[in-house]
Amino acid sequence: MVVSRWRRRNVLNEVTFQVSGIEHSWKREIVQPQSKALVSSHKLDGLNQSSEYSKLWKSPSNRDYVPCIEPYPNYTAPGQSRGYLLVHTNGGLNQMRTGICDMVAIARVINATLVVPELDRRSFWQDTSNFSDVFDEENFINALASDVKIIRKLPKQLATTTKAVKHFRSWSGMDYYQEEIGSLWEEYKVIQAAKSDSRLANNNLPPDIQKLHCRACYEALRFAPQIEALGKELVSRMRAYGSYIALHLRNEKDMLAFSGCTHDLSAAEADELRIIRENTSHWKVKEIDSMEQRAKGYCPLTPKEVGIFLKALGYPRNTPIYIASGEIYGGESRMADLRSRFPFLMSKETLLSAEELEPFVNHAAQMAALDYIVSVESDAFIPSYSGNMARAVEGHRRFLGHRKTISPDRKALVSLFDKIDRGTMKEGKRLSMRVIELHKRRQGSPRKRKGPITGTKGMDRFR
Repeated sequence: MVVSRWRRRNVLNEVTFQVSGIEHSWKREIVQPQSKALVSSHKLDGLNQSSEYSKLWKSPSNRDYVPCIEPYPNYTAPGQSRGYLLVHTNGGLNQMRTGICDMVAIARVINATLVVPELDRRSFWQDTSNFSDVFDEENFINALASDVKIIRKLPKQLATTTKAVKHFRSWSGMDYYQEEIGSLWEEYKVIQAAKSDSRLANNNLPPDIQKLHCRACYEALRFAPQIEALGKELVSRMRAYGSYIALHLRNEKDMLAFSGCTHDLSAAEADELRIIRENTSHWKVKEIDSMEQRAKGYCPLTPKEVGIFLKALGYPRNTPIYIASGEIYGGESRMADLRSRFPFLMSKETLLSAEELEPFVNHAAQMAALDYIVSVESDAFIPSYSGNMARAVEGHRRFLGHRKTISPDRKALVSLFDKIDRGTMKEGKRLSMRVIELHKRRQGSPRKRKGPITGTKGMDRFR
């Protein structure tokens, strides 16, 4: 997870809340409805005026914390390049995104010229998108010009040169890159990082490297113009209905197969997921006890559980909800319980015409980018699971002013849901009071980073 450095405004007067590019390009707008059909009886005009309703949408206090990403006065321009860094990213959009931020920082540390990264085309999603299809390549290069030299392609004379292909060690600190990786320059002109995710430590990095990490993520990695334009249009169409929740519903086939979470699935469905997990070579854990996973809070909430949760928090039945996800495993039948409680469910597929969506349909990263924009700009963001997307969006929302982000306490909620299933608790006031109390401090307010967990050893202490 990319974590921005923060400082109190009254401590460092030099800090101002400026987010160049992103805040401007994603500026919130209250727009006129696209058509009479768009504004329906679902719009929450009456409820918007009530104080109780306002509490549901009010962001937590930022306690005067603002982003602190500007470099210190003694920060210098990039030094003489010692060679070229090639990067092959891996994973979905947000895994690649954070990995690219790591590689920007690493290029600075080892005095490398960074070649625009290649996106993952071999993952579960089989997406053929290039970097410029997903991100604004020109902005990426220009925004980081004072930090790292970035070029679009490796020089022709080096195309056939011998490269040092390296799996950089996960969660590594400055010493590893300055010494072990930096020593490769003595023999090679090109170093190729075979993977990008989680290559850099989260803890014990110099402040200027932490700041660079955040500049890369929140200023340089802007989405491609066609994605930003359509993402902004999606936000406008959701806003025509009033305040909305972006719900990241992580109940896709790949997630359930990887995690081994089969609660409420049929035996045939559970078996299908098991076979996928067993046949995916880079997923190391094959035998998983689904009940144990769920009891520990390691499983995404199901659509039904999300419906119970939102109702217990106090959101009314006609709350507009944007579903940010891929294809839900089990399809519409799996969504029935959630829809029965909250019928006003929207998605990019329902908000956009087939013609508007067609250029993006076969590109998972670009489709995920649309969901990312709508999620960052939502009035409340709620993820059913704390995966890469959830953490990336939460971090971005913190950076933009601690926008309301409710992180479900899955372990505690599962215990309550099981009581409902056993008939020892009912949906109602008692459940609502318990759920609200559990989540008072899980709304996206500033919190102190805990650093490594006491007793962790080896590289884990840098996570």
